[in-house]
Amino acid sequence: MKRNRKLARLTLAVALAIFGLSCVTEPTGNSNSETGRTAPSPSSSPIAAAPTDVAAVPVTLPVLDAFFASDEAFTTELKTKLSLSDDQIAQLRAVAREETSKLRETETGDHLGSTTEARELAANRVNEIVGADKGSQLAQFVTARWHAGGDDPNSKTTAPESLPSTPNAVPADTRVVVNTPAYRMDVFEAGRLVKSYKVGIGYPEFPLPTGLRKARAIIFNPTWTPPDEPWVESPSSKVKVGKKVEAGSKLNPLGLLKIPIGSPSLIHGGKSAAKLGNFASHGCVGLTDVLAQDFAKVLAQIGGQKLSDADIANYKKNRSETKQVTLSNPVPVELRYETIVAEDGKLHIYRDVYDRHTNTEENLRAVLEANGIKLEDLTEEERSQVLEALEEMSRDAKGRVAPGSVANAKTTASPVASPVPSPKAVAQKSGRITRSFKGKKEIVIEIAALKGKGYPAMAASSTGTQKAKT
Repeated sequence: MKRNRKLARLTLAVALAIFGLSCVTEPTGNSNSETGRTAPSPSSSPIAAAPTDVAAVPVTLPVLDAFFASDEAFTTELKTKLSLSDDQIAQLRAVAREETSKLRETETGDHLGSTTEARELAANRVNEIVGADKGSQLAQFVTARWHAGGDDPNSKTTAPESLPSTPNAVPADTRVVVNTPAYRMDVFEAGRLVKSYKVGIGYPEFPLPTGLRKARAIIFNPTWTPPDEPWVESPSSKVKVGKKVEAGSKLNPLGLLKIPIGSPSLIHGGKSAAKLGNFASHGCVGLTDVLAQDFAKVLAQIGGQKLSDADIANYKKNRSETKQVTLSNPVPVELRYETIVAEDGKLHIYRDVYDRHTNTEENLRAVLEANGIKLEDLTEEERSQVLEALEEMSRDAKGRVAPGSVANAKTTASPVASPVPSPKAVAQKSGRITRSFKGKKEIVIEIAALKGKGYPAMAASSTGTQKAKT
């Protein structure tokens, strides 16, 4: 009996791994109609400058594996720019691939790993192979490359002035905004929120990056080539390494369509409704096919391209034929990581899903001040609730204290004017304990002074379970 249960769990894990690796796409050279990818432009400098906030784009072994799998120029540049040997590169490939094969998810989207652990493991394994100096250079190289989304890291298309300078900023232009900890994607047109979607996000070991990307094309009925991973050739696997899985196949995890937003990330369909609001991919934004179809129509419209229900119905009818819809005007895709969001009378505090230590009093004050409010302006009860929520949501989804988090060592920018009860005291007084928040992805607190202020609430949201209109 125990042996049967163990075998069943193993079979399920392999199957989930197949569909979880949906964001590792086949290598490409120049842009083509099948993948919509464009080969990265080589940088003129030996090592492009990496973002100063290393935690914003953590280098993990699965991330390294994705670059090996999807970026043909990556290996060449490791030789020319970092002077790594063939043997060192082969070892890096092996350890990255081995770690990627261990990624597992459950039916509920729970995940046991953490970004901190994955980043530390990567640093240790890489340093063992290439040494500390080369390991540091490799981290900077991958970070800069990932931050740029496959474009030249020195390109003006990634200029910081294109990104908001204040927290919870509402775009004044046309763009897509993804806030990872909120599992939310919004579409703005000329500064007006027109559509919102609940999405699945990358595993802690393969987090979504931050920064500004561009959506240039929508690829319907994409093919998928299984990467060279240990699980692919397992006895229960129905796919083979390097053998293309045709568009429309039930074994193709990309679903009806994919939208490249910079190597190695995609926005794509193929997810079940249960995966929305959960960890669901390798560094990608996941949607159900129904929501992906709806999003494609909206994206095409704001990108200056006609895409009708009849067009989509035709693509769905011919699932074996890959079609690319190129946007006349590439649409900016802003990837945010905001765990404290003011939203019309409420303060949303999200779980710090990637261990970036963002649930701090300093960040809280910045959000409030962006709306013309000081922490001291809140009532004593509001301050107590907010500080308690900050402490709890700085823990991971299993209630574990992350090193450097506010739960481990409370971070304050400046003292609060009037005495504030400790979160522990508030919890005891109200009968609540930390475990009551275990597994919660957000805590919402009513703040009277925020009425009518902040980021807009979700617009025309959908669960993704309804049938598509064609």
